[in-house]
Amino acid sequence: MTKIFHFILFIFLSIAAPIHAATSSEVTTQTVTARLITVQNGIVPGQNTLSAGLHLSMAPGWKTYWRSPGEVGLPPELDWSGSENVAHVALSYPAPQRFVAFDIQNFGYADEVVFPLQISLKEPDRPVVLDITAHILVCEDICIPETVSLRLDLPRAMGQDTDVAALLSRWIAQVPDEDGRASGITVTEAGLANGQLVIAATSQVPFRAPDVFPELGAYAAFGAPDIELSADGLRLRAAFPILTPGDGQLDVTIVDQARATTQRVALDQPPARIESGQSLWMILGFALLGGLILNVMPCVLPVLAIKLTTALGTVGHSQTRIRTGFLVSALGILVFFWALAVALISLKSAGAMVGWGVQFQSPVFLSLVIAVLVLFSANLLGAFDLTLPQSVNTRLAQTEATKGWLGEFATGAFAALLATPCSAPFLGTAVAYALSRGPVEIFTVFTALGFGLALPYLLIAARPGWIARLPKPGRWMLWVQWTMAGFLVATTVWLLSILSSVAGATVAVVIAALSVIAVGVLFLRRTSALWVTAAFGLGALSVGLLMPSDPGVAPESQWSVFDRDDIAQRVLAGEVIFVDVTADWCITCQANKALVLDRGRVADALETVTRVRADWTRPNPDIQAYLQEHGRFGIPFNIVYGPNAPDGVVLPEILTPEVVLEALQTAGA
Repeated sequence: MTKIFHFILFIFLSIAAPIHAATSSEVTTQTVTARLITVQNGIVPGQNTLSAGLHLSMAPGWKTYWRSPGEVGLPPELDWSGSENVAHVALSYPAPQRFVAFDIQNFGYADEVVFPLQISLKEPDRPVVLDITAHILVCEDICIPETVSLRLDLPRAMGQDTDVAALLSRWIAQVPDEDGRASGITVTEAGLANGQLVIAATSQVPFRAPDVFPELGAYAAFGAPDIELSADGLRLRAAFPILTPGDGQLDVTIVDQARATTQRVALDQPPARIESGQSLWMILGFALLGGLILNVMPCVLPVLAIKLTTALGTVGHSQTRIRTGFLVSALGILVFFWALAVALISLKSAGAMVGWGVQFQSPVFLSLVIAVLVLFSANLLGAFDLTLPQSVNTRLAQTEATKGWLGEFATGAFAALLATPCSAPFLGTAVAYALSRGPVEIFTVFTALGFGLALPYLLIAARPGWIARLPKPGRWMLWVQWTMAGFLVATTVWLLSILSSVAGATVAVVIAALSVIAVGVLFLRRTSALWVTAAFGLGALSVGLLMPSDPGVAPESQWSVFDRDDIAQRVLAGEVIFVDVTADWCITCQANKALVLDRGRVADALETVTRVRADWTRPNPDIQAYLQEHGRFGIPFNIVYGPNAPDGVVLPEILTPEVVLEALQTAGA
């Protein structure tokens, strides 16, 4: 009876007493706003624990750190010594993000974080005073150590703050599990070898965008991981360069979008590499076919023009001369692909992210290609002859057979260069395989690509008699030459438009340089130079009127701007999402849009779903990381997410209406 009386009295006093807030007063510094939050408004009979949280809101651009901060940084330090009726406080860490600045790896939180706190009481039923002094390191371009003091009094009272409960629940859900049951992820093995820490894990559902955070003692530090996934996405292998060795036990945290786990694993033998399920011979076949198909892609029209001009110029020569010329052109193609392979191997070894066609994001590269195209076009239009000095010609042309070999070689190399902004069937698979492997695979696959592109040259070299079947030389050759020059002029104007998107004001410098070249040609040869100048002038003027595009802004208003986190949230909400990764310099991307995405049944179907466009015209690390998460190193890349396809339906490089509509239906549209 007495216990019942005390309980009724407690309820009465709780109702009569004012309801205290479930949050402390906010403390705001230069970089962060902090407060203590609790789910309960007070202490109820029999209660011996509290659910609480330390809520930090960082100023834009600032971040704070996880318990293992990475190469630099400090985790938060909390002092509870001023608290009353507190026996113990257990601090939990939500799953971290990876930040990279100046090649330094850091782990922590941007914008906002709530550290969940489980507070054990010394005496149940009695009021509690939470008094905390928190030392927090907050960084942007510089780091500022912040100290905040927070106090929250919790009397004997009943009730909960539903807003705080929802906020705290959201962050508790982001705390990694410790056994893999909730996440479905199991860390299976780990080992040290050749200056690397290698970790393997499995998942009950395919990994989508995993990141791995190893902890090996207080002073261990690791470089960026090289993460491999199996073809079905259920197995993971991550290799970390060891920057500073550690001497503790290995804890591995794996974060894959909304799920995360932290598990302890013993160090043993390093896990073997994950086989893709595709043999190297199969990939080489894909590379050969992809290179061959590049010859008929729209972006290689200038290449076909140069081929035709070269073929017409060999009519009347000996078969030996014809064979040698085409072999030298094929060698030019192969040497270009070998040089490209070496460059990609070097960049990958240096830790840079690599991809197919990314050189067209460089203003310097575009300017050089435009300058070469101007010279080629003017030469074809008869404005001047491209000849070497007499002394050089004497050395290079001792016999009739060696005349023009340098030009033949340059023709092949230039053909290969202009093919690189294109994608083709089989090409994406081959490039992705190569760039996800080592130097040997990269060099071998790119050699096969070169052979594929050079195959028409090699066929003519094998059967030089085919040249004799061409119509006899005549005035019609001049019209062909001018037509081919028109293709090159159009390509020049197209590249100028890309340069305006990539570099903005830089295009004005290139236009000025073209004007100087045109004026010089006008004085050198007034006949055809006048309309050569007019052609380039009109093209340059049309490009100069183009407004430089802002990277990250969707080209059309009905398309959303690319945001990986927003895509993940929309997928979880059950939306159907069509993602188009494109660039102004990607001819295949433009063909997909013009012929499939922006017309007919496909355009109507896309109006009913969420459309996201990722513009990779300029370098964008988020887009490049997104591509590599899906095993791609080039574009176009299209994927459809939906309730029936949360992991996405990946589309081929060359789109058709049937393929897009089927993917939308499969995803749940």
